[in-house]
Amino acid sequence: MRRLFLIALTFVPLATAQTISIEEYEPKSTLRVSEHKPTRAKFPFIDVHNHQRDVTPAKLQQLIRDMDSLNMRILINSPVSGGQGKWVANAVTAMKAQDPKRFAVMTNIDYTNLEDPNYSARAAAQLEADIKAGAIGLKVWKHLGMMLNDSKGRIKVDDPRFDGVWEVCAKHKIPVLIHTGDPWGLFQPMDKNNERWLELKLRANRNQSQQTNFTWEQLIDEQHSLFTRHPKTIFINAHLGWLGNDLDRLGALLDRLPNVYGEIGAITSDLGRQPRAAQRFFVKYQDRILFGKDLYNVEEYFTYFRLLETDDDYFDPIRKYHGIWKLYGLNLPDDVLKKVYYQNALRIFPGLSSEGFPQ
Repeated sequence: MRRLFLIALTFVPLATAQTISIEEYEPKSTLRVSEHKPTRAKFPFIDVHNHQRDVTPAKLQQLIRDMDSLNMRILINSPVSGGQGKWVANAVTAMKAQDPKRFAVMTNIDYTNLEDPNYSARAAAQLEADIKAGAIGLKVWKHLGMMLNDSKGRIKVDDPRFDGVWEVCAKHKIPVLIHTGDPWGLFQPMDKNNERWLELKLRANRNQSQQTNFTWEQLIDEQHSLFTRHPKTIFINAHLGWLGNDLDRLGALLDRLPNVYGEIGAITSDLGRQPRAAQRFFVKYQDRILFGKDLYNVEEYFTYFRLLETDDDYFDPIRKYHGIWKLYGLNLPDDVLKKVYYQNALRIFPGLSSEGFPQ
C-alpha cells in the first residue's frame, strides 16, 4: 500500500505558475469599508488650471453642461503655448458670447525672436495688449527651463530677459500660473528604488535622466529664485511645484514668500498617500492653495472631490503609474474647502464674478 501511494503521488499534476507583468497586475481589494463617491463638488468651485484650445460655440456649450454637473462655477482657460495675441482676443470674445461670468482666459509669453535686442520690451508690450484684450492671468508652461533654447543653450527659468513680463503682471495684479519641470522621480535613474518606475516604463519620453543635461534641483532652484526676485508678482505654483511629496519644504517656501500660492492639479496621488500630513498642510495654508485640474476629464474630477471632501480609505488613484498605491481622503473642513474651491481664486484673480458662490 505504501508503495502504491507513493506512485500515485508522482502523478499529481503540479500547479502551473502564472506569469504576468507589473503593467498587467491589478489586484482586486478585499477590503470592505464605507465608500463615498461624489460626482459633484460640495461647493461651487473655480478651476484655475484648465486647457481648452477649442472655443467654438458647440464646445463651450458642452463645457457649460459639464460644469453645471460638476458644480464648477468658473473655468479659467490656461493655454499651454501659443495662446497670446489674436488667440486671446478670439477666446475672450467667444467665451463672453457664451457666458462672461463662467469663463476667463489666461495668456502666454511670446517667445519668438528671443535674441532680438528689443525682445524684453516687445514681450512685455504683448502681455499688456493681452491684458487689455481681457486676459486675467499668465500661464507659463514647463518648456521655459526644459525645452526653450537660444544660440547659447538652455534658457533658465529666471532668465532676466523676462523681467519686464513679471513686472507687467505685478503692475496689473495678474497672477502667473507657472509649471516648472516634472516630478523628481522622472529625473532619477529607472531602477528598483524609483517609485515612478512604472510611469517611466509606460512613458519612456518622460525619462528626463536620459534626455536632459540639467537636474530637477537646478530647475526648482531657478524657479524659487524667480519668485524671490519678483516679490510683487503673484505666482501660482502649478502642481504644488512638484513638492507634494515634501510638504515641509513647500511650507517653508510659502512661509518665506507671501507672493507664492500652490495649485493641486495632477498631484492627487501624492496628497492621498499622506492624508493626515496633507490635511494639516491644507488647514495651515488654507489661504494659499487653489483648485486646478490640468487635463480636462469630467470623471477624473470625481477623484478630486473624494480626496478633498471624504475620509474614505484605500481608493483607486486616477492613474496607477503615478505611484503604485491607493489614496485616502483628507476630509477637509468646510471653511477650508470653500477657500480652496473658490475664495482664494476670487481674491487673487481680477474681475471674476462672485455670483453663484456662498457668502
